[in-house]
Amino acid sequence: MHLEELRTLLDRHARPDWTTAIDGVLISKVDRSDPPAPSTSGTVLAVIAQGAKRLALGDRVFEYHAGQYLVASVDLPVTGQFTRADPEHPALGFGLTLEPSAVAELLLLAGAGDAPRTAGAASSGIYVSDAPDALLDAVVRLLRLLDEPRDRAVLAPLVKREILWRLITGEQGATVRQLGLADSSLSHVSRAVRWIREHYAQPFRVEDVARLSGMSVSAFYRNFQAVTAMSPIQFQKQIRLQEARLLLATHPGDVTGVGHRVGYDNPSQFSREYRRQFGAPPSQDAARLRHAARSPAGALP
Repeated sequence: MHLEELRTLLDRHARPDWTTAIDGVLISKVDRSDPPAPSTSGTVLAVIAQGAKRLALGDRVFEYHAGQYLVASVDLPVTGQFTRADPEHPALGFGLTLEPSAVAELLLLAGAGDAPRTAGAASSGIYVSDAPDALLDAVVRLLRLLDEPRDRAVLAPLVKREILWRLITGEQGATVRQLGLADSSLSHVSRAVRWIREHYAQPFRVEDVARLSGMSVSAFYRNFQAVTAMSPIQFQKQIRLQEARLLLATHPGDVTGVGHRVGYDNPSQFSREYRRQFGAPPSQDAARLRHAARSPAGALP
């Protein structure tokens, strides 16, 4: 019953830009299975109500379908593809941005023993689970508020807190709880991820980023690999190539300049790594990007 109503609500309120009248809530409606496309995951809960999606993070592949949910606890470079979507049966999904401050507030409110203890070591930044009825029920009630503007401002924050609580106490609770703990391994890795994103064009030493994140080199490398499924240098390369692709969409004739702007001093290396990542050399891919209609990138993992 929950899935049936969820599909109806998502189909009715889907917009081309995937936004809704409730802050932090996204709705995806995709009516075709395009080739895999790179994007960033964001920190998000994503629930599939119809269709299926495949997501690749480093060497890990996650597949989830109707009745399942995905949690991304760190903003990661991923490659995604809806594997079951057509005009008669579009893929329909719900997304909710996860805010560390909101998780922290709930953990402070919880009584001793109400929220399970969180393990110290970081785990994968992405997980997939079956959605329990209580979580689906809360998601449906939140979406119903799109039809109830008078009640939305008061009730939507309450239902979003309930959804967070269902996540905190659910199967993926350990990862979600680490989002709200300032000194958790996940928080340390998130700090490093933010730094690399902000300085992606600069060379760096892993030792320096480990120190910035507040971890020893061995602990940092181990936890970074566990969360992101790649090394810090591999992560930087993914960010560089994704940024290059965005730049090439607007500067298609300046391949060498774009490569330099994202940190590549060697044009041959840039072209080689770009082709390996996106299946075509930069100039050819730029032409393809200009003529292809793209869905919003990164709106839902």
